[in-house]
Amino acid sequence: MDVARQLFAKNGLENTTMNDIARASGKGRRTLYTYFKSKEDVYYAVIESELERLSDKMDEVATKKIPPQDKIIELIYTHLNMIKETVMRNGNLRAAFFRNIWMVEKVRKNFDEDEIELFRKVYADGKADGEFDIDNVELVADITHYCIKGLEVPFICGRLGHGMTPEASKPLVAKVVYGALGKSITK
Repeated sequence: MDVARQLFAKNGLENTTMNDIARASGKGRRTLYTYFKSKEDVYYAVIESELERLSDKMDEVATKKIPPQDKIIELIYTHLNMIKETVMRNGNLRAAFFRNIWMVEKVRKNFDEDEIELFRKVYADGKADGEFDIDNVELVADITHYCIKGLEVPFICGRLGHGMTPEASKPLVAKVVYGALGKSITK
């Protein structure tokens, strides 16, 4: 996977062949075809492995022993920063990410569902603790996920909060999020 990721990042999907992957990984082409039908299948596997990294980081944040309102803000920033880091780290994959967003969408379906479930849990915990005034946890989790997802491209391209540091933007984001959750800012 790592060899294929590096080749896709360097040469792009269109300019990478199964022969290139086999040669760089020290495997035979037949071995590759035992596991993958095409280079697109390898590409999907690479994207899935990158999303697993993101998912692991999100799970790590979700298990922190911090107040639910702080956890939501940290989850938002972790999502955006990890997506940006993944896209930027992968060179020519960056172009494929923006050019063929539907291909990426297909691959990230499971990640999206897991992330929504993670938000539901944090919101439910916050509601149970009296931290959030939410009537419909499922809907708020869905909205949160899709809002963050909609911010990915502007965030990656540097058009969101241009010139602002995370330290400067977090209080503003917290104000928006806490207001939507029926939580007043006490900090």
